[in-house]
Amino acid sequence: MSGRPAVLFPLFAGIETLSGIGAKTAAAFAQIGVTRPRDMLFTLPHAVVDRRPVPSVRAVAPPTVATVEVTVLAHLPARRRDGPSRVLVQDAETEFSLVFFHARGDYLEKTLPIGARRLVSGKLEAFDGIVQMVHPDHILAPENAADLPEFEPVYPLAAGLTQRLMAKAAAGSLARLPQLAEWIDPGLLARENWPDWAGAMRAAHQPRGAQSLVQGAPARARLAYDELLAHQLTLALARRTQRRLKGRATRGDGRLRARVLAALPWAPTGAQSRSVAEITADMGSERRMNRLLQGDVGSGKTLVAMLALLVAVEAGGQGVMMAPTEILARQHLDSLAPLAAAAGVRVEVLTGRDKGAERAAKLADLVAGRIHILLGTHAVFQKDVEFQDLRLVIIDEQHRFGVSQRMELGAKGERVDVLVMTATPIPRSLALAQYGDMDISLLDEKPPGRSPVRTALMATERLPEVVAHLKRAVAEGRQAYWVCPLVEESEKVDLASAEERFLSLRAALGDAVGLVHGQMPLAEKDAAMADFVAGRTRVLVATTVIEVGVNVPNASIMVIERAEIFGLAQLHQLRGRVGRGAAESTCLMLYQAPLSEAGERRLRILRETEDGFRIAEEDLAMRGAGDVIGTAQSGLPRFRIADLERQAGLMAVAQSDARALLERDPDLNTPRGQAARVLLWLMEQDRAFRLLDVG
Repeated sequence: MSGRPAVLFPLFAGIETLSGIGAKTAAAFAQIGVTRPRDMLFTLPHAVVDRRPVPSVRAVAPPTVATVEVTVLAHLPARRRDGPSRVLVQDAETEFSLVFFHARGDYLEKTLPIGARRLVSGKLEAFDGIVQMVHPDHILAPENAADLPEFEPVYPLAAGLTQRLMAKAAAGSLARLPQLAEWIDPGLLARENWPDWAGAMRAAHQPRGAQSLVQGAPARARLAYDELLAHQLTLALARRTQRRLKGRATRGDGRLRARVLAALPWAPTGAQSRSVAEITADMGSERRMNRLLQGDVGSGKTLVAMLALLVAVEAGGQGVMMAPTEILARQHLDSLAPLAAAAGVRVEVLTGRDKGAERAAKLADLVAGRIHILLGTHAVFQKDVEFQDLRLVIIDEQHRFGVSQRMELGAKGERVDVLVMTATPIPRSLALAQYGDMDISLLDEKPPGRSPVRTALMATERLPEVVAHLKRAVAEGRQAYWVCPLVEESEKVDLASAEERFLSLRAALGDAVGLVHGQMPLAEKDAAMADFVAGRTRVLVATTVIEVGVNVPNASIMVIERAEIFGLAQLHQLRGRVGRGAAESTCLMLYQAPLSEAGERRLRILRETEDGFRIAEEDLAMRGAGDVIGTAQSGLPRFRIADLERQAGLMAVAQSDARALLERDPDLNTPRGQAARVLLWLMEQDRAFRLLDVG
């Protein structure tokens, strides 16, 4: 199909092709993202006004909109120049007044002659116990009652737009609705009792009461599903294109993995074994692996990564693991080194800091195959870094990369397998929206030997008690993190607050206190971390640079200052820095009273659970999708109707439906496949067609 199907042309014309919309109004519509009838169709009303007539206003509790037939009794002109004019009216049971400000000349006498019957509709209010209707929205002769819709949709507005204009544009757009062939699976359509697409559009724009506006209402659910299905079809096509790229079967004999497992103090968890099996199967197939390993804080991703890398080494190849920062790359080296020693393989780290002869020697060893596993930052993807036989790329902290970057990374080796790891549990709906092109492995169990963390909340005014407690703990040989908040956008203020805390703790605890923050030169930061790891300092005051990855098993106390201004996921990550050793661990969240309702809810959830996936779901419900993974770089689609937070179930159905459709009809040539193509054009998923052509 070489371009947009003709049946959709009327919906993709300019908005000014609708009657009554000129250039000026078109500019107003553009502010809410409406430039074509199609956009107007996808701008659904967010409320509805019930305009069904009632016999008397006595039956209604103000403030509310009421529609009632009245007889005009008297006109009471304004008492002072800028005061209101009133018109006294009577319905079937009671008298009340209509109030008008700045009514011009004889307008009221003409519109509401004494003795006339009129249908009035507007907001009823009680003023000093007296019921009145200020500026009715509609005043009609009873014989024109049919002109007033029983239910009036309420649309989002911008400067220069009125509800009347919106309703008119919606009506004009609905008049252009084509009858389209059905793209939804017939079984699903019947089971959910959804209308067809055009019927759903009409119903969504002509709501019959508040129950028509809820997400689960058949018309709205159907339209949300259409959006999700188009998005998942595009991802499924991307996944298929990725899978059609010839991979290489990488199969190991297990000898190196056996050595590592034998050296461990305890057996892997069920989740670790399951994930390793999924990864090994992917690597052993002729297809390229494109898998996401999603693990909660402390779920043991490092071991899974190492076992995957050893499959590549057993098969005679090499593996690379990429971290977002140098500190983390070196941290990976610390945690993998003992495992590598047990297996007898060579692991090296390569970062932007490697220069001259040292760098040249590493590169020579790499291309000769003497380095089996390379760790590093994005520096490992520079032109001069060549491998003898790269089989596996592992990317840590994936959500810094989008789909396109993932594809580029795979190009470094000869048909290389890609495994992405994230330590941020992502709610299922977001994982499907963002990584729907990937297969997902979950690490949702904690390895033995990790003690649960006791979480306590305390108001900032009890700071002196906290410091006294810390002093005792340090005397007993324990170590603690003290995290200072990022108070302002200005790093200077953060720095001042961290340095101030550092000085006050140093005064109380002596020189066992270290400091690390974002503004420090890298070498100083590393030195401060190294002192803490080695136990030379006992308390590390830090801004959130320690959020990801830092591993100090002896640290068993985490103090988070102004915890109420951190996000849930961030607090969960910070708490995960303790509880890594055998000692009983505590996370103390200091908050500034009084707490807002949302702040209190966040801290309460953390106290109740250590399950990162549950915390992520709550975070999503509280903050919304864009914030949870940072909208700017999230690669998250923007939906006009579907709601990722509340329609996670629909997203999962859309994913399996999209994959099943492509299994049965790879080129989308059957009648349902052709209908799905129209859906992709309608939803502007043009990328899908490029993928279809390649496919």
